[in-house]
Formats: sequence, structure tokens, C-alpha cells
Amino acid sequence: MSKVARDDLIFKALADSRRREILDLLRDAPRTTGALCEHFAASLDRCTVMQHIGVLQKAELVIAVREGRTRWNYLNAAPIQEIRDRWLSPYSVEAVGVLTRLKRDLEGT
Repeated sequence: MSKVARDDLIFKALADSRRREILDLLRDAPRTTGALCEHFAASLDRCTVMQHIGVLQKAELVIAVREGRTRWNYLNAAPIQEIRDRWLSPYSVEAVGVLTRLKRDLEGT
């Protein structure tokens, strides 16, 4: 898969607020698929939650591991880190330069 196609999958996965909520839950701790479905029981059926998890897996943001009949879902933050490095890091370097110049100007050096 090309880098562009992979990035598209990641951005598509992150575009939905429910998928971001799943990632937030997994950031705190790995969860079973059943626990994720219970969390969304008031608003989504099990099939829809499974589809959201599938999109996250395809984007490699979630890794599912089977233990017997239980399926554990783990956050894989590496793709998000790669996006951050590509899209945000160049701006943060510039921001540090601006703050350094501001500090120097304020101190009168």
C-alpha cells in the first residue's frame, strides 16, 4: 500500500467522532470488543461498533488480539505519531523560533 493510500485510511478513520471516542477509550486501557459495544449501547448497535473497529484496524490504529473467545483491542498510536511528525512538526519548529525571538526581544538582548 502506498504512503498516500495509508494516510487516506488514517484520516478517514480519524474523521468520525465515534471512532475517535473508541481511540480515546483504548488510550486509557485495552478493551474487549464487548466492553466497547457496551459503552456505545445507547447509541450504536454491536454491528455498527464492529464496523467502526474494522475501519480503525484497516488504518492500523487498532490491533485486535484474540484470547479464546475474547477479542482485545489495543491502540496503536504509531500511525498518529507519523501523521503528527509529517504535518505538525514543521510548524512547531517555527513556533519555537518565534518564541525564542520574542524572549530575546523582551529581554532586550
